[in-house]
Amino acid sequence: MARYTGPHCRLCRREGLKLYLKGDRCYTGKCAIDRRSYAPGQHGQGRKKVSEYGIQLREKQKARRIYGVLEKPFRNYFEKAERQPGVTGDNLLRLLERRLDNVIYRLGLGASRVEARQLVLHGHFEVNGHKVNIPSYQIKVGDEITVRDKSKDSPRVKELMERSADRTPPAWLEYDAQEAKARVVALPNRDQIDAPVQEHLIIELYSR
Repeated sequence: MARYTGPHCRLCRREGLKLYLKGDRCYTGKCAIDRRSYAPGQHGQGRKKVSEYGIQLREKQKARRIYGVLEKPFRNYFEKAERQPGVTGDNLLRLLERRLDNVIYRLGLGASRVEARQLVLHGHFEVNGHKVNIPSYQIKVGDEITVRDKSKDSPRVKELMERSADRTPPAWLEYDAQEAKARVVALPNRDQIDAPVQEHLIIELYSR
């Protein structure tokens, strides 16, 4: 399964804001964007005029990097969102939010989406009683997500379960921290998605 394997802090610096790709490190003084808030590379500190296309491209790249999706799958999400009724931009973000790795992150069972993806790949979670190890798996209303019983003995999973008890999940998810069990009660609305993305710019880019 294809995924980005390069330095994650470089992505935050390129987009000019924290994407929280490194989990706990992003909240410390070691965060790269706090130390070097300019873009990476030889010309990172230079000033340049950005075209309308460049602005749209940066917004698309930002959304891709937040959710950890490569170009071809992201384009597939856009095409699927375009076919659905309603606002295409809202549909796109809703599809990205319903990825299993993102849901795990939203529940606090992963310090970052990168870690949540890895935990899913390693088979630590079940959906409706069946093990699912596909990070892009689309969660539906009524689905139940649980930590597998044998995974609860893992020191890292145990630590994340304890930490998740202090985290408030979004309104479209119900979470029982004691049982490490969550249920999808609704589809996420745009105001429940806190990703700093202007989705209309992505739609304009793909509609060129």
